[in-house]
Amino acid sequence: MPDGRSRVLTGTGVSPGTGVGPVARVAGAVPEPPATPHGGTPDEVRAQREAAAAALRAVAADLEERGARAAEAGRTEARDVLGAQAMMARDPMLAESVDSRIAEGATAARAVYEAFGVYREMLAGAGEYLAARVGDLDDVRDRAVARLLGVPMPGVPERDEPFVLVARDLAPADTAVLDPRKVVAFVTEEGGPTSHTAILARAMGVPAVVACPGCADLADGTRVLVDGTAGTVRIDPAEAEVDAARRASAARTAALAETRGPGATKDGRPVPLLANVGGPADLAAALEAGAEGVGLYRTEFLFLDRSHPPSDAEQQAAYRAVLEAFPRGRVVVRVLDAGADKPLAFLPPPSGEPNPALGERGLRMLRRHPEVLAGQLRALARAAEGLTARLEVMAPMVTDVTEARAFAAACAEAGIDHPGVMIEVPAAALRAGDLAREVEFFSIGTNDLTQYACAADRQVGALSHLQDPWQPAVLDLVSLAAEAAADAGRGCGVCGEAAADPALACVLVGLGATSLSMSAPALPPVRAALARHTFAECRRAAVAARSAATAEQARA
Repeated sequence: MPDGRSRVLTGTGVSPGTGVGPVARVAGAVPEPPATPHGGTPDEVRAQREAAAAALRAVAADLEERGARAAEAGRTEARDVLGAQAMMARDPMLAESVDSRIAEGATAARAVYEAFGVYREMLAGAGEYLAARVGDLDDVRDRAVARLLGVPMPGVPERDEPFVLVARDLAPADTAVLDPRKVVAFVTEEGGPTSHTAILARAMGVPAVVACPGCADLADGTRVLVDGTAGTVRIDPAEAEVDAARRASAARTAALAETRGPGATKDGRPVPLLANVGGPADLAAALEAGAEGVGLYRTEFLFLDRSHPPSDAEQQAAYRAVLEAFPRGRVVVRVLDAGADKPLAFLPPPSGEPNPALGERGLRMLRRHPEVLAGQLRALARAAEGLTARLEVMAPMVTDVTEARAFAAACAEAGIDHPGVMIEVPAAALRAGDLAREVEFFSIGTNDLTQYACAADRQVGALSHLQDPWQPAVLDLVSLAAEAAADAGRGCGVCGEAAADPALACVLVGLGATSLSMSAPALPPVRAALARHTFAECRRAAVAARSAATAEQARA
């Protein structure tokens, strides 16, 4: 550029830090198979059916293998997503649809493409959560069709040098097994602050910018500087710009390294900083980052891709490992959050549900299958026997006092002493005072609370301005829940991704949050931010944010 400055693309920064390198774009779309019919003989029908079945099996196996590799790397969230994708590929109803189309003359590739198309239309019209899975479904379809057509598989290219990964959106199968030593940043044109890409990027500690218009048009090899804090992508940056960004990043890293010990404000008000984990594989990173306990133990990873629930012994071993890691801390376990975008074979949803995202999911599903809930609670109680960690167990997707009371009763029957509920449904925040009389604590899930309060699918990049937890209406709901908890002498933590934003973390404390839980890489910057501000300053920041008219004004 004549003035020495680079051109800048702007998106939403979702994982802090800076990364510079050449662009590597995800492989292009798989072509639509032609509608040309096959030969039509019985042998041809059999051959096409076998080819289709083999391709779907291979895709499922590959997704499961990627999930296992992700779990070994400590990314159990990725394994959950990939397990759900593998279940899509193994769906017997899908296989029947493919077979019937082949019998009518379609080739294996065309039959797979059309069968997935029917599912795609169903999901796209089935409400926020399932519509968000359309991209995952397309990824499974494209992988199967690519195998059948013999064309390159969609996904991340192989590179010897570090690179910036750029795409319209990233499929879970792509992000799950990425090597953070090779990928210096993510940039996507789609997605939002709580999309799979954003969550996985934060878990990996890789800078990321999503909802960035124009990034998918960048040519392979173009050098870019990504700032995941500011949400910017500089094209062909000058060396002075790169040096300045690296110095700023190094200074931030050095400052964070000096912040140790329990979370607290500058004037000494304790704010326990806890980790979000998916299982024992996540413990090393949490402990290294100084987590004081676990604020959200997602237990779904034990249950995905199974025709039957895991045994009591298997559950107890997984729960006990996490409890043993924090002998003097809290471990908050979320019971199985099934339904909607996390379907389980042994917990079939009600037939004919027009909008599963607003149907029987979370605790609603577990109340239809009380034996599953009772088994999990018993396993948790037994896992905690003889240990000094404080086990707290909470239910997801709670709406009213009846559900809170029923969950507390189920916990008491199983020997769980500290029951709680998640505040994800706006109705629960509005009537939090009723719920506080039934349970010991709240945990606010800001991802779903924002999504439901703003009616904005968290996977749709075009709605990222509404998926923002800085929305004043969302802050109002957080304040209502925290005030109700305080009035009843209860704790009110935040375990959604909002807690990972250092500035917003201070606001949440000012609103009344008594603990914050987040992915391990976010713990040091949040600890440092709290240590720089008094509780009175956090309160003033909270008042200022709530008085704003927009999320942008609240953040400013």
